[in-house]
Amino acid sequence: MKKKDKRMKKASGTLKKKEIVRRIIAAFNDNPTKTFNYKQLSSFLGVKGDAQRLLVCEVLYELHDEEFLVEISRGKYKLNSRGAFVEGVIERRGVKTYVLPNDGGEEVFIPERKANHAMAGDTVQVYLYARRRGLPPEGEVVEVLQRAKDTFVGILKKTGTEMFLLVDNKIMSSDIHIPSHLLKKARAGQKVVVKLLHWTPEAPYPEGEVMDVLGNAGDNNTEMHAILAEFGLPYSYPAEVERAANAMDDGITPEEIKKRVDMRNVCTFTIDPADAKDFDDALSLQQTKDGLWEVGVHIADVTHYVRPGSIIDKEAYQRATSVYLVDRTIPMLPEHLSNGICSLRPNEEKLCFSVIFEMDDNAQVHNYRICRTVIKSNRRFTYEEAQTIIEKGDGELADELLTLNGLAQKLRQQRFEKGAIAFERVEVKFHIDEQGKPTGVYFKEAKAANQLIEEFMLLANRTTATHIGKPGKGKKARTFVYRIHDTPNPDKFNNFAAFAKRFGYSLKTTGKKESISISLNHLMEQVKGKGEQNLIETLALRSMAKAVYSTCNIGHYGLAFNYYTHFTSPIRRYPDMMVHRLLERYMEEGASVSENEYEDYCQHASDREQLAANAERASVKYKQVEYMSDKLGEVFEGVISGVTEWGVYVELKENMCEGMIPIRMLDEDDYFIFDETNYCVVGRKTNKKYQLGAPLKVKVVKADLLKKQLDFALA
Repeated sequence: MKKKDKRMKKASGTLKKKEIVRRIIAAFNDNPTKTFNYKQLSSFLGVKGDAQRLLVCEVLYELHDEEFLVEISRGKYKLNSRGAFVEGVIERRGVKTYVLPNDGGEEVFIPERKANHAMAGDTVQVYLYARRRGLPPEGEVVEVLQRAKDTFVGILKKTGTEMFLLVDNKIMSSDIHIPSHLLKKARAGQKVVVKLLHWTPEAPYPEGEVMDVLGNAGDNNTEMHAILAEFGLPYSYPAEVERAANAMDDGITPEEIKKRVDMRNVCTFTIDPADAKDFDDALSLQQTKDGLWEVGVHIADVTHYVRPGSIIDKEAYQRATSVYLVDRTIPMLPEHLSNGICSLRPNEEKLCFSVIFEMDDNAQVHNYRICRTVIKSNRRFTYEEAQTIIEKGDGELADELLTLNGLAQKLRQQRFEKGAIAFERVEVKFHIDEQGKPTGVYFKEAKAANQLIEEFMLLANRTTATHIGKPGKGKKARTFVYRIHDTPNPDKFNNFAAFAKRFGYSLKTTGKKESISISLNHLMEQVKGKGEQNLIETLALRSMAKAVYSTCNIGHYGLAFNYYTHFTSPIRRYPDMMVHRLLERYMEEGASVSENEYEDYCQHASDREQLAANAERASVKYKQVEYMSDKLGEVFEGVISGVTEWGVYVELKENMCEGMIPIRMLDEDDYFIFDETNYCVVGRKTNKKYQLGAPLKVKVVKADLLKKQLDFALA
């Protein structure tokens, strides 16, 4: 008998039918070519007594009826193997493992002992077992085709004389063993970055090597760097890139100014967050001779300084975006460029790439031009300062601010009339002390000053994309970088509408796009200030597709634009740099670039953007857990924000921190079933229901900084 067969044979005593079914299925799956009769199986499983053997016989008949088994000869059974293989990606949910097939087929459950050391995100080949009627498919990983990652971040722990990296069980089921000669002087209790070296099939643990020591667990810098490393994002700048940036000067010579439109004497200003240092956009305003408004949208001319293929350009491409964690910004470009030469600081001459509009009082664009300029900002406003002037109607540059605000509000109204969707979620922010510890929570909402900047940036992006994507009669559109947003998945959108109906809200799901968008915007207005606001907004966003970069233009559904790009933030986004370079090339009548090559660039930028967003969310989660860590035992009002087969998530009304009640803690005497269609879990005995959006009073029982997880209990 093979070793794995011996594992199946246990001294079992009296077994319930459910356990006998489980063991028989495992026996056949482990031995797909063997035949068994009921006596052999009983002996194999260690089942004793006539009653138990009869139960084995009964289960064999049932599995045969389900076509899980085939009868080879009288009383002898064999696995009715599908003999099929599928390829897919591993997903771990709690302690369970599934494979999502690449062909879009039904997900496959993988028992833990059959995962063959596969980790979350890995691409694998799976052998499909015979399927039981009415149950999901099951299989085993036969080969890991591609690892999703080979570096891991965690805390070192000493067990006996050996060192291990503690790994989140959502990623893999085992910690990583670090031999002493590969520790790089790291000590127990420190956070480190470890590279996975190998994990042979017979080895109980994978083996790894320490690549970097981040510092002591719990230290704020260590934890923020750990979050970046966890998502494969850089947490330091290569010295040679810094040196190359520091060697640059602003290059604003008389010769360079002559090549540009000189707008240094036009009233110009920036509006940014109070803590911003990289000012990459400015607005200018003056009236033309024929009474129109000339509005300039001026964007830092980053590509004048960062040349294609340079060491700085290569680093910027790899990063693709700046990353904004709770307490810091990790810039795409070195600080000398992002906060210095390129930043549109007040009272300094700066080189820009600009879109200059001529508009009437109704915000109708009569003319525009895209050109390189030189500007000199008169004033740097924070959003709060600009908002105060807009509300009071007086202050420095009040006339200009009020005029631009009036035009922006008209642009906004026109946009919504054409079917744009108003997603304006409340943003959670933290007050942070000098040690990086959160001392308070506050909520940030977009006001008129934010909308002023937003509308003119949207106008510049849309105009730039239309300029290239719709060149006019008889001209062919050239390859360009678009920001696209697909229509919602109909099933998700219909499910969301059905859920909103339970709160008494109606939502149109069929008809013209404009009427659907108007209905959705009406719903967003209705929920403002209500307890379910954040929940409804979250689910509405989940029903939408993700916006991505592509050379294939399908328009932007959420903004209701046929053409849209990212042109306005080249200091912090690499796609904007690509757009600037393509504009320059095409303005000089250069040939169209390779669509396939630029599609690869777009895919890379979209992937990096998603990683940065994940890291940002992880940093918020960490600070939420840290903020709640001194509130153990306290009771809070909350709302159920998520339901899964392993627990119920609750968001606290007071501070929007989210934690989970494990499913076993809802009622020890009941068994809860996850109802995915109706967003709830239901008690089998009591019929007690915990539904998404329902109010719930909870007590904080645990704040786990290692897992970035809050545990609640029913109060």
